[in-house]
Amino acid sequence: MPSEELTVEGEMGSGRLGREVSTPRHLVEKVIEIYTEIAKLESLKPSKPVNALFTHLVHICTLPISFDMDSLENDIKDVRSKLVCLCAEAESQLEAHFSDLIGRCPRPISSLHIFPYYSNYLKLAVLEFETLVANHIPMPKNVAFLGSGPMPLSSIVLALHHMPTTLFDNYDISPHANLMGSSLMRGHADLLGRMSFHTCDAKMVKGDAVAEYDMVILAALVGVIREEKAQIIAHLAAHMKQGATLLVRSAHGSRSFLYPVVEEEDLSGFSVMDVVHPTNEVINSIILAKKICN
Repeated sequence: MPSEELTVEGEMGSGRLGREVSTPRHLVEKVIEIYTEIAKLESLKPSKPVNALFTHLVHICTLPISFDMDSLENDIKDVRSKLVCLCAEAESQLEAHFSDLIGRCPRPISSLHIFPYYSNYLKLAVLEFETLVANHIPMPKNVAFLGSGPMPLSSIVLALHHMPTTLFDNYDISPHANLMGSSLMRGHADLLGRMSFHTCDAKMVKGDAVAEYDMVILAALVGVIREEKAQIIAHLAAHMKQGATLLVRSAHGSRSFLYPVVEEEDLSGFSVMDVVHPTNEVINSIILAKKICN
């Protein structure tokens, strides 16, 4: 799936699909239909068939239809779990493709708009920063972004537009993703001075390093499986300093066919300050929490 924040373009955005899907049951049927087609694909690298299917899927999952994921039968929940994994793989492929393309430009930061969903990263960053401000979170001196990937747009956008003095440590389990991501800083003195990249499993980041951060941002696709996400959150709860901020990206309603869900009760060791479920083209929900005493 293209990026943590998607738009719907072309024919898929015409409204025709909205007329086809008007109830939760119709939505589930359509999602299963699309999943079946995606599962047949030999590759999830960007291509016309891949792009069309995921654009269709995102459009269906962001229709204004009230949806309770807990009410689904177990077999549908199983499809959802498999679909989230396919979305994660497609997103990784898309980001790698465009990171390579943009990284070849003379000054990559000036070419970020080439990424087809760049504007949605801008919107998500605005939503997240406004949520921080609304909850009186002070400007962090340093941020750990867990799951930055080959296209660390979230860190870049936050650093350039909202946190002009903050230091960002970007963590990803893939050394190749970090190499691609760091190459995008080329020629930008400010970001080169404030961005660093570390190859590490999110649940293995050293405790003394975690304890230094004012804020940790947990990307939606870090810990696709719920048990793994729980291990990461437990690791952060054990090592983040008291009062530090945790911002977790999640999903709600039918959007959880696209991304893993984190519930408030999953954040043991933290006090939840705010939960935001967007209703526009921004897909990810936001859970804002503060580390409390162990």
